Amino acid sequence: MTSLATSGVASPPKAPKRPSGGGLWRYILWRAVLIIPTVFILVTMVFLLMRTIGDPITASVGGKLPPDELAKRIHDAGYDRPVLTQYFEYLGQVFTGNFGTTISDHRPVTEVIVTFGSATLELAFFTLIVAFAVGIPLGMLAAYYRDRGPDATLRVFAILTYATPVFFSGLLMKLIFGVWLGWLPVSGRASIGTELQIQMLDSPSGFYLIDAFRTGNMANVGDVLVHAILPALTLGLMTAGVFLRLVRTNMIGTLGREYIDSGRSRGVKEFRLVTKHAYRPALIPIITVIGMQIAMLLAGAVLTETTFEWKGLGFQLAHYLAARDFIAVQGIVALLAVIVALSNFVVDVIAALIDPRVRY
Repeated sequence: MTSLATSGVASPPKAPKRPSGGGLWRYILWRAVLIIPTVFILVTMVFLLMRTIGDPITASVGGKLPPDELAKRIHDAGYDRPVLTQYFEYLGQVFTGNFGTTISDHRPVTEVIVTFGSATLELAFFTLIVAFAVGIPLGMLAAYYRDRGPDATLRVFAILTYATPVFFSGLLMKLIFGVWLGWLPVSGRASIGTELQIQMLDSPSGFYLIDAFRTGNMANVGDVLVHAILPALTLGLMTAGVFLRLVRTNMIGTLGREYIDSGRSRGVKEFRLVTKHAYRPALIPIITVIGMQIAMLLAGAVLTETTFEWKGLGFQLAHYLAARDFIAVQGIVALLAVIVALSNFVVDVIAALIDPRVRY
């Protein structure tokens, strides 16, 4: 049979190679565009869920005012208008950065967010440090001892840390390390003396670790770090369990690759293969789930901050829920939803920069 080359029939032209840079920018643009409907849906859900319990005035002070005074306050606030009218007015306020005014203490919700948001961000920072420091090394260790005793123990540990309710593990740590052993403080972000020195600073940032450094007293820095240990461990171990299992699973897959087999054939020790060659590809899936874990951290922060009296947004959210101040709850939850959407966008972009397969 005459081949295509000898018969004069030209082979089909190769498709032009798609430039990776264009694919990356298309991906980033598409993810940025998706933020708008995501935030819109989240804000709409928060508004509708809050309206299922009625108007905020009745929910907050309904049993404390006579009917005529209650009706006047509802009318003045505009909650007797059609829900659709209230919804469009609420959207206009949100997109201009106005989340309303709290009913219980008459503070702008944006002021509450600025005042207490730094504490929640600081707790999230400490939590991620714990999650990375515990989850990644233990995941590598579990992959190294695959299907042996240490691997089984670590898998059980991962399941327990992820499945245990945050409030229960927090109370347990307070009981063990604070009450029985007396090693660590069980409440607050710092001792009274440290807080007084921080408040005396010009324009304190709200991040106690940064402000403690600004005081110039390293004892204050140590005090802030000691107070952060139990809340960060409580919330961080939950995320560490997820990271442990992800690293283990992906590293086991990486250890079966050809370049790892090639290293084994050259006599490279297994431990070196795990710690020097296989762990980097196994970390890529962790980046893709950090966005989801941020949402889990913010959800867990409500219980963790309440348990340890860590006065952040979660602590304030629990306070406003108890006061039935649903204007404050609506504003804080809406802002947290926006933070989660933006965090997922940033994580997706980082994942696309590290792993080109993500963008196509």
